[in-house]
Amino acid sequence: MKHFYLLFFVLVLISCNKKKNPDSTKKPLPVEITDEGKVLAIDSTFISKTNDSIVATFYQSNENRTFWLAFNCRESLLTILNTVEEEGLNSKDFDLKKITKLEKSIQSLSDKELVEYDLMLTQNLKKYVEKTAKGSLNPKELYKDWDLKENKIDVQQLLLNFQRKDSFDFAVNEVKPQHIVYQKLKNSLKIINQFPDENFKKLEIKDKIVLNDTNDVLIEVKKRLAYWYDMKKPDSLTNIYDETTFNAVKNFQSRHGLAPDGVIGKGTIASLNFTKQKRKEQIIANMERWRWFPRNFEKEYLIINIPDYSLQVVKEKDTVKTHRIIVGKASRSTPILSSKLSYVVFNPTWTVPPTILKEDVIPAATKNRGYFASKNITIYSGSTVVSPYDWNPAKGRSYRYVQSPGSFNSLGLVKIMFPNRFSVYLHDTNTRGYFERENRSLSSGCVRVQNPFELTEYLLDDPENWNKEKIDEVLAESETKNVSFTKPIYLHLLYWTAWSDKNLLIFRDDIYGLDAELYKKLRN
Repeated sequence: MKHFYLLFFVLVLISCNKKKNPDSTKKPLPVEITDEGKVLAIDSTFISKTNDSIVATFYQSNENRTFWLAFNCRESLLTILNTVEEEGLNSKDFDLKKITKLEKSIQSLSDKELVEYDLMLTQNLKKYVEKTAKGSLNPKELYKDWDLKENKIDVQQLLLNFQRKDSFDFAVNEVKPQHIVYQKLKNSLKIINQFPDENFKKLEIKDKIVLNDTNDVLIEVKKRLAYWYDMKKPDSLTNIYDETTFNAVKNFQSRHGLAPDGVIGKGTIASLNFTKQKRKEQIIANMERWRWFPRNFEKEYLIINIPDYSLQVVKEKDTVKTHRIIVGKASRSTPILSSKLSYVVFNPTWTVPPTILKEDVIPAATKNRGYFASKNITIYSGSTVVSPYDWNPAKGRSYRYVQSPGSFNSLGLVKIMFPNRFSVYLHDTNTRGYFERENRSLSSGCVRVQNPFELTEYLLDDPENWNKEKIDEVLAESETKNVSFTKPIYLHLLYWTAWSDKNLLIFRDDIYGLDAELYKKLRN
């Protein structure tokens, strides 16, 4: 009997010890072994701790099992995550060190660690999807003059695309913007990463340098031109501005939107002073901006690149027309927007907008009442015409000011209208000589178009009723006439300062000073 009680006591003691060790009561995670590897069940409460409904749905669609452990595309996913900087993203935003460490030791990981690793891969993929498809920042929180609709990006669906059989490449392509400019920006990043690191000193000049001049700064200029492959590296460097260097400077100027005259002035020197790192940052900022731009463009549209001073008409993905333009100066910048063209106005009047009224018209007219007559401006108080001599400068902003139609009109002889909250439009100009300038950031926000009648004839697309002869007749009548567009044509006013063409890096002056600040926000 004593032996019986002793045995009973030992059994009770063992039972108590088991209860004190909660881990011993846990059931092991169900495991399925496939040809590719393990598939582990994941407790739904474990997934819920992520507080991420998108990730939770991803696993629910896979019956709450691990996905990447037994997926032969895990290697492709790891490649994507390890090369996020090729997409202009910041590698520090991802758990790359942890992922690399876990992958190296994957054979020795416990089932619990494997589940955590699988979850980490999905969370990092989701982050990649969000940042690549939508961008890392919200432009409407950064800019007051940004009026593009936010792209409808279904991150959940983009993530679920990766679960489709044999669709990894498809899923990746669905994430990335597909516009040709974005592709050229990505190529630009690849190109600039191939340049060696440099340690150039800042260039400074007092006077312009022209062909055959002698100047010691030319030695450093030649080094820069050779570095950027605008000229072959010479066997010896001299301080003479020879013809080879002259042609190289013109190549450099063309790539940077400068007048390709071979004259080395302050603008050329400023562009030569950009380092590889600064140009790389500019490219990355532009890639982020293109993630905000429309994801899908229409069959036919006008696209304006503000810093390039260019308008292109695109039809079925081909550029069919190109026009030089004049855009808003930095203090009165042209806004970023998309809209649909509505109608054209021949022989337009011009109602002076508030900013120009405050900063230009009232100060000029206060000094000289003859200003109104010289500009063919009529002053209105309600519907009553006010004489310039009865005009009260103190109440200047309470009047309405209308410039009569004619060749002297600030809008020229035609304007193209589209709905927008900034009251901007495309128009002709009475100062057409400005189109010959390289720097055409000169307007008060609206966009002036070179050869606007050719553009108008094309957009109206009615050879019988609105050919060049008919347009000339209407203009000669000097009466205001509105004509609606009969086909849907869209306009996109956008901003980008970098791209590549035939593997050449192309840059434009950041006229509104947006690039450096955007890059800074991306990396902070």
